[in-house]
Amino acid sequence: MTKRIYDSAMRTLNAESSAILSMAESIDEEFISCIKLLLDCRGRIIVTGIGKSALVAQKIVSTFNSTGSPSMFLHAADAIHGDIGMLKSEDLVICLSKSGESPEIRVLIPLVKRRNNPLIAITSNKSSYLGTAADITLSTPIKEEACPFDLAPTTSTTAQLALGDALAVALLEERGFTKSEFAENHPGGFIGKQLYLTVGTLSDKNDRPVAHLNSTVVDVISEISSKRLGAACVIDDKDRLLGIVTDGDIRRMLKQDGDFRQLSARDIMTAHPKYAQADDLAVNALAMMQEHSITQLPVLSDGKYVGMIHLHDVLREGFV
Repeated sequence: MTKRIYDSAMRTLNAESSAILSMAESIDEEFISCIKLLLDCRGRIIVTGIGKSALVAQKIVSTFNSTGSPSMFLHAADAIHGDIGMLKSEDLVICLSKSGESPEIRVLIPLVKRRNNPLIAITSNKSSYLGTAADITLSTPIKEEACPFDLAPTTSTTAQLALGDALAVALLEERGFTKSEFAENHPGGFIGKQLYLTVGTLSDKNDRPVAHLNSTVVDVISEISSKRLGAACVIDDKDRLLGIVTDGDIRRMLKQDGDFRQLSARDIMTAHPKYAQADDLAVNALAMMQEHSITQLPVLSDGKYVGMIHLHDVLREGFV
């Protein structure tokens, strides 16, 4: 049984990867013309299909929208029962169909052509009704589905999905779509936090542990304990960062001989510590803490110490 399951999985993955590789070899001027047509579109990109192709179409729409190409999904069956009304004169239509001959597709295509909307086909059969009717036809050639009966859409939908991603990525690059624009479309969830959450947002939630050069060790320990961030920053009278005293510095001091009560922050601080700017991304601050094996970072704004973040602040936001 184990070998049978393994062999089945490998057949599926090999069939689908081979289909993508075959499709990569077929990228030509037609694909480039397709990107130019999409770039010229002044309306929305309407992506349609039936069955499993409709599900792939929804994913392509989601990717287009998040990468700067306004798009909407139109189910081919619903389109011929009234939803074609969503199609406006400046819109462009992408139709997905393995065979290019589905009854719903054969009814929908004349409606699109009658409205003079540009039509792009993604099909495994370029000579099909859809393939010959479209202004541009992108081929997803497959030898067979991964399904042992060559029936369930598997390899064909994988090819459609990969080609949709290729279109979306080429479009975002040609549009000059930036990382900050991507962040604007993804304000929530882990992606949003990676692209949006700043160090200052986190440090504003914390107390601001402060010491001065002449602060006694007892005062420094009290400040670290009360602010509960495991450290206190040593600053001058203009709030400029001079150093940091951490829990580790206190422990190392206690191992030394002598009366520590005679010491000041100046004697035990680490001068010129690592720090982050308030407008730095939290994910970059995490990388800095991990790289230097530290758990706190002073936060500066306009050269002044404004707060501190702890490793736990970032981890609580889901950065792992």
